[in-house]
Amino acid sequence: MAQKYQAVLFDLLTALLDSWSVWNRTAGSEPAGRVWRAEYLRLTYGCGAYQPYEELVAQAAQNVGLAPQLAQQLERNWHSLAPWPDVAATLTRLKQSYRLGVVTNCSASLGRLAAARVGVEFDVIVTSEQAGFYKPDPRPYQLALEQLGLPAQRVLFVAGSAYDMFGTAQVGLDTFWHNRIGLVAPTGAPPPLGESRKITDLLEFANARQI
Repeated sequence: MAQKYQAVLFDLLTALLDSWSVWNRTAGSEPAGRVWRAEYLRLTYGCGAYQPYEELVAQAAQNVGLAPQLAQQLERNWHSLAPWPDVAATLTRLKQSYRLGVVTNCSASLGRLAAARVGVEFDVIVTSEQAGFYKPDPRPYQLALEQLGLPAQRVLFVAGSAYDMFGTAQVGLDTFWHNRIGLVAPTGAPPPLGESRKITDLLEFANARQI
């Protein structure tokens, strides 16, 4: 028996980084940040084809009664993004056996900045701007597979929210949900093969899958 996966792809801003705290701090409170982020997600998942990330963030702020200029402040606060506990150590161990990459819904420049905050070098960084579409459209995941040069069957995807499962199911990617803050899956979301609030559980899950 051999290990099933040759690479692991990650959602970046929710599965690996605590972006929630940055949105909350920029908005001025956790309730305001949560409402703003939820509206941004609604716009993002509904638009499909790429629209400038910063414009969607500003529109979301305006839609929920916040100043659209907060989008610029969020970008300035990007440098304070921090990985969830145990993320860097877990990915360092994974990197001994797997190639690693991220697929993220943001601009190319912010995607590179955010990926650098994880503290681990990635083989592939795919943003919605590069793919021309926002997740869960299948094209960002497909672009990552093309850059890896691997079929979906040999790659594991680690979601940050259950919305990713709509896209990974279309592409045929096995999916593990790092549900760090206990999000509720939207109606109709395909179930993941594994789910945990602890990123460390990913190690056992990935290594146990064999062909």
